[in-house]
Amino acid sequence: MPHRERLKVFSGSAHPELSDEVANYLGMELGTSTIKKFADGEVYVQIKESIRGCDVFLVQPTCPPNVNDNLMELLIMIDACRRASCRSITCVIPYYGYARADRRTSGRESIAAKLTANLLTESGATRIVMLDIHSLQTIGYFDIPVDHIYGETVILGAFYTLVPIRPHYLTSKDFAPKDLVVVSPDVGGVPRARAFAKKLCDAPLAIIDKRRTGHNKAEVMNLIGDVDGKVVVMVDDMIDTGGTLLAGAKLLRDSGAREIYACATHAIFSPPAVERLGSGVFTEVIVTNSIPHTEDRDFPQLTVLSVGNLLGETIWRVHNDTPVSFNKL
Repeated sequence: MPHRERLKVFSGSAHPELSDEVANYLGMELGTSTIKKFADGEVYVQIKESIRGCDVFLVQPTCPPNVNDNLMELLIMIDACRRASCRSITCVIPYYGYARADRRTSGRESIAAKLTANLLTESGATRIVMLDIHSLQTIGYFDIPVDHIYGETVILGAFYTLVPIRPHYLTSKDFAPKDLVVVSPDVGGVPRARAFAKKLCDAPLAIIDKRRTGHNKAEVMNLIGDVDGKVVVMVDDMIDTGGTLLAGAKLLRDSGAREIYACATHAIFSPPAVERLGSGVFTEVIVTNSIPHTEDRDFPQLTVLSVGNLLGETIWRVHNDTPVSFNKL
């Protein structure tokens, strides 16, 4: 079988629009499958074409609002492909559900990120492609290869692709380098923010020190760094309820920030995130479509960028056994 014909890409039901973008980038049609639910809620999957000896890529974020259904569907898709005698099964997971349950913070807690890794591995996956996992230690939970790629490649950087794509978003803005400051919304995000700042005109870094009072709740305590009169870019991997970002942005405004841009790969937007982010504190909120975007999640300051080309390029490189580390600006 010719090399390209051994490549098959299938979509789960979680984000078919993103899967279509991936297939369009690769210049191919998505594989044909049947995915449906029985009356009792059980998932049925059938691959409708031969994949014997093929490299199969399954595109399925395990994202809200149906995290558990999306995960179970992915597991059943893996099993269906394994029983169809494909050569390899790569799960392309733009958003990895349960990523925040990556360690124990008190007694008798589950480490669901590890459990999910075990389920994917035992069901027959041979490789995982992840986009901006919450904690890099999650990669170590897998006993199979994991390719981790970064949403900043779309938001900020540039990379060599099969076909030309439009200039990347943030670097196209007319920022004066001396006015820029990159801010980490918490101490844990400092490595991410530092790497982002280096690529964005080698901007200085500021840190918001916070104390979390409960799940999805945070209390901002102190700002480390100078933002007076600056254009501030806040960087995080995800936005859930938006409480952390909003509290941090208010502190930055009080500290003299002129403009505030918020950048994150995963737009979870659990209520009341839309109201918080659209309250006028932010100049712009920049996210990707790793999670399906719907009209009810819109607000005037929101910009949604696509990771379809990035995922398509990653799939092509994995299929051809070439490195997936992209050349960034």
